[in-house]
Amino acid sequence: MPKISAKGSAMPQSPIRKLVPFAQSAKNRGIHVLHLNIGQPDIKTPDSAIHAIKNLSLDTLAYSRTEGSDEHRSKVAAYYNSFGADITADELIITTGGSEALSFVMASLLDAEDEIIIPEPFYANYNGFAAANSLVVKSVTATIDNNFALPDRKAFESQISNRTKAILICNPSNPTGYVYTLEELEFLANLCKRHDLFLIVDEVYREFVYGENQFHSALLLEGMQEHVVVVDSVSKRYSMCGARIGYVVTKNKEVRSCIMKFAQARLSPPTLAQIASEAALETPPSYLKEVNTEYNKRRLVLKEGLSAIDGVRVSDPQGAFYLIAELPVSDAEHFSQWLLEHFEYEGETVMLAPAAGFYATKGQGINQVRIAYVLEIESLKRAIRLLEIALNTYKNHTSE
Repeated sequence: MPKISAKGSAMPQSPIRKLVPFAQSAKNRGIHVLHLNIGQPDIKTPDSAIHAIKNLSLDTLAYSRTEGSDEHRSKVAAYYNSFGADITADELIITTGGSEALSFVMASLLDAEDEIIIPEPFYANYNGFAAANSLVVKSVTATIDNNFALPDRKAFESQISNRTKAILICNPSNPTGYVYTLEELEFLANLCKRHDLFLIVDEVYREFVYGENQFHSALLLEGMQEHVVVVDSVSKRYSMCGARIGYVVTKNKEVRSCIMKFAQARLSPPTLAQIASEAALETPPSYLKEVNTEYNKRRLVLKEGLSAIDGVRVSDPQGAFYLIAELPVSDAEHFSQWLLEHFEYEGETVMLAPAAGFYATKGQGINQVRIAYVLEIESLKRAIRLLEIALNTYKNHTSE
């Protein structure tokens, strides 16, 4: 019998979706599952995007240009220019989601067995993109003790070798919600210039920053035009995860030319999704302000509620819509599966994302979960109550 590739065998499962069969089984038993495992916002997509599709009049749904339509790229460039990034339409490429953007970037910047440094915990699919391109992930560990701030110079320098080609961060962070300070970004910029590395920054959550925290785009770092490659998306910003539209933004012409070759192999980004995305970019600023306010309310409710549960420790998310919770269990994945297989209270249970899958270092995060606050506040309050009851039940169950 023919065998699959070693690359395919090494491809990791998503910790966000690996428990889906157990969730479906729970639903089949009539249990309502509160999904805190995945960043699928319940926020309404802008009317302008929906109406653009509903009112569309086309005789042929044709390919767009490989790099995306001129109109779409011009509007995206205007968005970046609104905060001083000085980007032209030619300096960005539209992709089929942020995932394709990052995959193209990795394929363009690194060869097989090259190394990419990523602070952990990180978005779990970074592991998948790296595996698909036969890359080696070298992690530097951030901890809940200092709210997952950037590790120090010594940690980064210890991981740099002659195979290191890039550093990748997500800002604001998925899964921790941490927002990197300007000083931290400047530290990374200096490190990349000193060692001639690319700085890849996933900025898909850039609009969601809370309190006194400030977001700083890598596109504004001085002297980094040839080093910085930004990945972005409309998925989370406008609650359009199903549209699958992302961007690669860089001043580096050679990088753009290389990415275009990968993009040409898939012909074009989706035409319908571009039409919706282009319309979403015309959404009034009040939309994002209202969404930000709603996420901040949820953040505070979740943080306060989880912190009140005995033995639970939570990070203080400053942006995005995730937090890491450390639970009083020895194996968060076992607990998360148990929630779906053996627990229900008043016909409901909770689905979490075990955090070990967000680390590259084996043994890290085994008692942690990532929680997405993408449900309305009343649902979050019920989820917190369910989690408290479940932890007490699980403790008694495992001690028998």
